[in-house]
Amino acid sequence: MAIPNIRIPTRQLFIDGDWREPVKKNRLPIINPATEETIGDIPAATAEDVDIAVKAARRALRRDDWGSTTGAQRAKYLRAIAAKVQERRPELATLETIDNGKPWFEAASDIDDVVACFEYYADLAEALDSKKKTEVKLHLDSFKSHVLREPLGVVGLITPWNYPLLMTTWKVAPALAAGCAAVLKPSELASITSLELGEICREVGLPPGALNILTGLGHEAGSPLVSHPDVDKIAFTGSGPTGVKIMTAAAQLVKPVTLELGGKSPIVVFDDVHDLDIAAEWTLFGCFWTNGQICSATSRLILQDTIAPKFLDRLLEWTKNIKISDPLEEDCKLGPVISRGQYEKVLKFISTAKSEGATILYGGDRPQHLKKGYYVQPTIITDVDKSMEIWKEEVFGPVLCVKTFKTEEEAIELANDTKYGLASAIMSKDLERCERFTKAFQSGIVWINCSQPCFWQPPWGGKKRSGFGRELGEWSLENYLNIKQVTQYATPDEPWAFYKSPSKL
Repeated sequence: MAIPNIRIPTRQLFIDGDWREPVKKNRLPIINPATEETIGDIPAATAEDVDIAVKAARRALRRDDWGSTTGAQRAKYLRAIAAKVQERRPELATLETIDNGKPWFEAASDIDDVVACFEYYADLAEALDSKKKTEVKLHLDSFKSHVLREPLGVVGLITPWNYPLLMTTWKVAPALAAGCAAVLKPSELASITSLELGEICREVGLPPGALNILTGLGHEAGSPLVSHPDVDKIAFTGSGPTGVKIMTAAAQLVKPVTLELGGKSPIVVFDDVHDLDIAAEWTLFGCFWTNGQICSATSRLILQDTIAPKFLDRLLEWTKNIKISDPLEEDCKLGPVISRGQYEKVLKFISTAKSEGATILYGGDRPQHLKKGYYVQPTIITDVDKSMEIWKEEVFGPVLCVKTFKTEEEAIELANDTKYGLASAIMSKDLERCERFTKAFQSGIVWINCSQPCFWQPPWGGKKRSGFGRELGEWSLENYLNIKQVTQYATPDEPWAFYKSPSKL
């Protein structure tokens, strides 16, 4: 389909169901990473705006039009949002591309997932009505007990720039399905489509305050949201260092957090793969999808030595065939990274790897045919040692490092040789071996004979320094529910008889 030519909407903060200018009236530029041009601006919230938004969310929970809704009623809002997103799919995909830099067809696919995710949580919201009150069997007949699943309250949602609207949806959809009121703080590097979600919510009549959207800088808007005493939970996706700051601040109020942080995930390729080309494509997709800016990127290729030369030859041929261009161009498969800062960071990782003794087998610089934009060639690095920065640290760009192995034991040791634990992948036709690796991988996600497929039904999350808690599926809904025990004395006419009654003295 034709990619629409659209203008960038000028929005304010979305608070209490309407657009509101920031208290300090500040705005931040929107920079198209493909052209390096300023194409618009977004409002910059501060602590004063956070307080206004949190109060609006708290009022929403006290009002019947949101606080007393059933799951079925909330499902209608979620389905209406999904329908509006679907209606605006071409426009939203284009806004995502010029804001974030990912190829348009990837952005369009993300919008499809946004629609499906809202519809999925609409179904779970309806199902929640039958699970809201659950009886608990007791060993004493004199008591009855049940559990109530209730909205957790006001939740702060902080989302990244690599999947702007989709990561927003991963948090907003289950939070609203559970009946919470939310304050969303998207990344200042890619906020356009999150603000458009506010307009969609206004159009479908979502009750005021149920969702509030504050754009702005992390230290000016994100930090006050985390430390606000009337925010009951924080759900964050982003970098490890920021996750540590959030966890530290939330701990001062004993506030629960869900953290989905970085990764340095392995893909282990054995010499019995079904087909070298199939394995090569999955290897590239696992690292270069989303311009290499994905927390679960399988950016450490652990390759059996018996096929290393042949496999790397095929990998090079596939890599050379990747179209790097303006992400709005047809068949673009690799666009720019998000910002100048990220561009410089990725190139610094590559130069450090080279200075430490690694070999840049392919890429490592700006594509020669693109003079503007934050483009980095897809890069493959070999002769990597475990002590090197490129082996240990998350790059968040299109950079794959390679290390060979001889035995299964060595492969498992290399795969788990990381402080992160988000995802792992294995390529082998031996399914018993795949099962052994599934058990041995120290990660929250395992892919067998593939890398990077993501669905909204299974759980998503990691272990170690990749964070804790799970998003997606039914597991995400549980993040936003409070479990309340209710126990009733079933024979109120009979005394408990623990103390001696004064009337019988």
